[in-house]
Amino acid sequence: MGKLKQKPYHCGQTGANAIQWHRVVSDRISQGSIHWNTRHIDKEKIVVIWMWRLFFCCVGLSGLVSKAVMAGQEKISLEDCYLDGWQYSLQCSRLAVGEGDVQVNLAVMVSPALDESGVEPLYLLAGGPGQAASDLAVLLNKFRKINQNRAIVLVDRRGAGLSRPFSCGIDRDTPNDLDLISKSLADCYLKQTTFANSLSSRQTVEDLELVRKYFGHEKISLWGGSWGTRTALLYQQWYPDSLSALVLDAVAPIDTKVFLSASAAEQAIQILARDCQSDPGCSRFGDWREVLDQLLVDWDDSIGENLPDPSTGRFTAHTMSRWALQSMIRAALYSPEASAQLPFAITEAGLGNYLPLAGISGLFSDTTTGMSLGLTFSVACSEELYRISEEEVSSDIAGTFVGNAFLDFFSRGCEVWPVPERRYAKPEPRDHPVLLISGEADPITPPDYAKENLDYLSNKQHLIVRSGGHINSVRGCIPTLIGEFLEAPEVQLDQACIKDIHRPPFMIGAYGPELIHRLNSGTTEKSTRGEEP
Repeated sequence: MGKLKQKPYHCGQTGANAIQWHRVVSDRISQGSIHWNTRHIDKEKIVVIWMWRLFFCCVGLSGLVSKAVMAGQEKISLEDCYLDGWQYSLQCSRLAVGEGDVQVNLAVMVSPALDESGVEPLYLLAGGPGQAASDLAVLLNKFRKINQNRAIVLVDRRGAGLSRPFSCGIDRDTPNDLDLISKSLADCYLKQTTFANSLSSRQTVEDLELVRKYFGHEKISLWGGSWGTRTALLYQQWYPDSLSALVLDAVAPIDTKVFLSASAAEQAIQILARDCQSDPGCSRFGDWREVLDQLLVDWDDSIGENLPDPSTGRFTAHTMSRWALQSMIRAALYSPEASAQLPFAITEAGLGNYLPLAGISGLFSDTTTGMSLGLTFSVACSEELYRISEEEVSSDIAGTFVGNAFLDFFSRGCEVWPVPERRYAKPEPRDHPVLLISGEADPITPPDYAKENLDYLSNKQHLIVRSGGHINSVRGCIPTLIGEFLEAPEVQLDQACIKDIHRPPFMIGAYGPELIHRLNSGTTEKSTRGEEP
């Protein structure tokens, strides 16, 4: 089943019990009372471990799962499975949806709560559109405390991840050539026209409601990232009585044309330049932003022919077009860790050394494999691209480094992906508790989207991470604040800790940041802050 790895436990196949046993033992390991390698455990500790396992498998924790996850639905079939990024087993199920050419076995994965509090579960909604919720399993590491008393549910929407992925064969080996990509998309659409036309946000919301009923959850809370926030906001509109609270990171409001993002990317790179100028090491590069502008003017596609693949070290026959260069720089702005390398890499490229730029491109070489582009175009073309005018595009791209590179990818694709238009109704007022999270330097969903386009939400709080990129739920104290919000959503959060979240050190040379200088100047982040490196 792809990356969903099944590994059965004994004790009557009560996988939830095994999860509890695994976590209890793991907690004892982290406290130093048990070593994972059983060759180093004495007989007394082995007895303790097996007593715990016998207790959890044969006595009582299956009740926790039936209340927190299954909610009394005896017909639910759950199996133990594993996802990349999370070391513990999950409880997984399949739901058959659709018929004929559009039939999908919907993949649902649950990380059960550890106690019996009966708190509503938290569903994680992936972005894209085209990303899979199963790719969000790594978030469980940061949401462990949240998972303590509430189940966390991941549902791969139709066309993504483990729910009949619709990738059209476009992967990291596909050249960055719009003509070739368009041809692949055209062939893909013709082969699976019915399935392509069936995919939509409305369908995804209906499937989420189906899963909620399947598990017997009275109400649910939603965490959405990027396009997942759009899905969450639509769920709020269509099923308000099923919803408890929303956590929206990198907000894409329903009536905001988020694909008009060139100006947002320009704002993000200007914030990067501001931060670089105030950094003693990075400021040595001078006006690297001007270097970038000149680089784009003078760019010759043949430059890419002599660049090695950053993942394999082998030289490729592919060129790096100006479009690909613009897209790569824009993609780097999503991540503070990647964007911290841009001033150095751009400065070096201006001197004729393009290897650092090639290295940054390698950070995103698997991006397309993480997106099911068939799903991406079915949703983007039917729900976003049709409502963008040429005048709006011209206004958005004026004076920006990215120009129309981002929109070109989608406009060219939508020409050969003629799905029907799907329009949203004007959002109606809602009073659910909502936590909004934004990065100041987000290149596609800037803080203004959450500030200015959600007036219909009357009960919201907004966290803004200075210099933050796209998706900030795992940075610094944000996971703690999310947990506090879900526990007491009507209480205003103390946001003081957000000020302790800083941009990672800038790359100063080929060997990385100038750490010695930062240590001497006293500006290095201290481990006591508990921030991400």
